[in-house]
Amino acid sequence: MSKNKPTPTMGAQDSPDAVYDARTLGAPKMALFGLQHMFAMFGATILVPTLTGLSVSATLLFAGVGTLLFHLLAKGKVPAFLGSSFAFIAGYAAIAPNGEADLLPYACLGVACAGLLYLVLSALFRIFGPTRVMRFFPPVVTGPIVIAIGLILASSAIGNASTNWAIAIVAIAVIVVCNIWGKGMIKIIPILLGVIVSYVVAAVAGVVDFTPVAEAAWIGAPFQWSDTVFSIFGADFNAGLAITAIITIMPLAFATMIEHIGDVSAISSTVNRNYIAEPGLHRTLLGDGLATILASLFGAPANTTYGENTGVLALTRVFDPRVIRIAAVFAIVFSFCPKFAAVISVMPACVIGGVSLVLYGMISAVGIRNLVENHVDFMKSRNVIITALILVLSLGIAYSAAGAIVVPVGEITISLSGLAVGSIVGILLNMILPGHEDIPGQEPQALEEYDELDRLPLEGSYEGLANAEK
Repeated sequence: MSKNKPTPTMGAQDSPDAVYDARTLGAPKMALFGLQHMFAMFGATILVPTLTGLSVSATLLFAGVGTLLFHLLAKGKVPAFLGSSFAFIAGYAAIAPNGEADLLPYACLGVACAGLLYLVLSALFRIFGPTRVMRFFPPVVTGPIVIAIGLILASSAIGNASTNWAIAIVAIAVIVVCNIWGKGMIKIIPILLGVIVSYVVAAVAGVVDFTPVAEAAWIGAPFQWSDTVFSIFGADFNAGLAITAIITIMPLAFATMIEHIGDVSAISSTVNRNYIAEPGLHRTLLGDGLATILASLFGAPANTTYGENTGVLALTRVFDPRVIRIAAVFAIVFSFCPKFAAVISVMPACVIGGVSLVLYGMISAVGIRNLVENHVDFMKSRNVIITALILVLSLGIAYSAAGAIVVPVGEITISLSGLAVGSIVGILLNMILPGHEDIPGQEPQALEEYDELDRLPLEGSYEGLANAEK
């Protein structure tokens, strides 16, 4: 891939109705577009802390801060908003299954270490280019991992929904109707609408206790010291749990890094700019990784680029990254309102369960779509073996009596989750088994022969993972 081609500027190839400089619209409209963008990201972003027990306020704060950091490192050129990653929910559940406050910082430590893998991949892209590095993470590996993530989480969705199936079904119905028959913004934010409508129904039915909302202050700090990773390093530090969290959660980053590439590809195609060449994947991965590390250290979920972001860009045709930065500022402002966070924290489990049933199913469905769109050949034994072992190990271990593989190392006991074992085995098998020289779905020609004035060819290669966390 040529690194000397300039990023295209506004010209004949640009859509005449697209806005690349929102300043021409005036400050009020810029602010309105920024607020809309934040709310489009809002549904999935706040759902992750609701599901895991993490701080909603800290989530909003570091979604905003992480987005601004991403824009700084990406030279302010990529119109991307960073929100909460769904791929790491299984990791939080493995370490703190019931959202235990004393265990969540250990899970956040694991996520922070997973963020370090972004930095490694960023350096590899910088040194070797995307074609060579991506051959270690083909769809035959990432597809089954994403499928396993959704299936492992399915039981928790059923458990939450079963507290009140009527309200859970309302959430499911709203999401389905909005996603299939909705128009405009309705189609882009079905998850948020599903949460709002089912929440209102639950409130009317009298199953919501709003006492914490009434008691919460209007203004307050987004996080406490006890929520941070730094709080665990003391006399009560559990080294075994820390190592277990790191080994369990770090492999999840392989799927989210591929998802990042898919999102950047989709944004490039939508905006008609080659962001993979300029500012480059090494910069966008670095920004995403550092944002994830920063958020995790302070008790917020991992950050990731969002598919909803691309949907808003396509709908509004406003491609100016300044609008995204305005959305990030709005998220930061909302994070300092504990009353707003309390409204989220009292949300009934049945609402969460109904929404989660769709989300977790979509995660697995996207993994299947990734395999199909990249034409993974299951007539080849290597592909069947890799997929089979990833799925069987991930699901079999997760739903076994132990729930993990326990490995004693001296005085420390390390527990490997099914997803961690499945991911590691899949990556190693792909590198070892014959046939890795000709991995399907990588499309090196598309990576190397891109003309920046055309639509980005590699959109199809990784689009299957572009929405894996939503």
